[in-house]
Amino acid sequence: MAVSESSDGVGYRLDAGVATIELRRPALDVSLRGGLSAAVRQVGGGGTAVRAVLLTAQGRHFCVGQDLKEHARALENGPDAAFACVRDEYNPLVEALHALTQPVVVAVEGACVGAGLGLALCADVRVAAESARFATAFTGIGLAADSGLSGSLAQAVGPSRAAALMLLGDRFGAEDALRWGLVHRVVPDGEAAAAGLALAERLAAGPTAAYAEVKALLRDAPAAGLATVLEREAAAQERLGATRDHRAAVAAFLARAEPSFEGR
Repeated sequence: MAVSESSDGVGYRLDAGVATIELRRPALDVSLRGGLSAAVRQVGGGGTAVRAVLLTAQGRHFCVGQDLKEHARALENGPDAAFACVRDEYNPLVEALHALTQPVVVAVEGACVGAGLGLALCADVRVAAESARFATAFTGIGLAADSGLSGSLAQAVGPSRAAALMLLGDRFGAEDALRWGLVHRVVPDGEAAAAGLALAERLAAGPTAAYAEVKALLRDAPAAGLATVLEREAAAQERLGATRDHRAAVAAFLARAEPSFEGR
């Protein structure tokens, strides 16, 4: 049964194990940030009912980053007031997205810039429409980066390219993003959400316990040495080897049948 909710410019729908979070405005004002944080918390508290997540947007653009009109008004009270939202709102939101054990797919149409790009890079799999365009954007207004962008972009495209994209602030398109490994797939305009949902549904039908272990291994590997990586992989394999999913999948393979996964 599908469950749909909406608050603060963010739609939330849970259907067949896929939680779809839909941004309904392109600029991240305070209410949209609050609605998005609430939706991510809902995913985190959804237990085994949520098996995969799709982050998408309504309208022409995925996300243009911070609402600069709201930011300009906040600057009238000084930079401390204007930038409190980085520590108080953006940082917890990014941490919560990265902490999700479910695989996260993002579908990008139109502009994906600034903090919007940071949010997209929180996903595990990214789909972009042909005319999607990306930019770091921060230096264009005299800032550096937030939303984890300085780490996630360098990890996605390499430190040299990330430095150029962050310093120069040049826009780049979906084909560049695909070639650099920033997105997994490019689809015709207007089809990103559908393509993203298809991938999320595929993941929701898969071995979600294994996916959670994969996400943890990938998240921790950059800061670990080889010996630590090998030990973490061995421990993960042992945990997964005791699951019903693994035993059933091995039996299905030997019987030349399609496996069915329950996430346990």
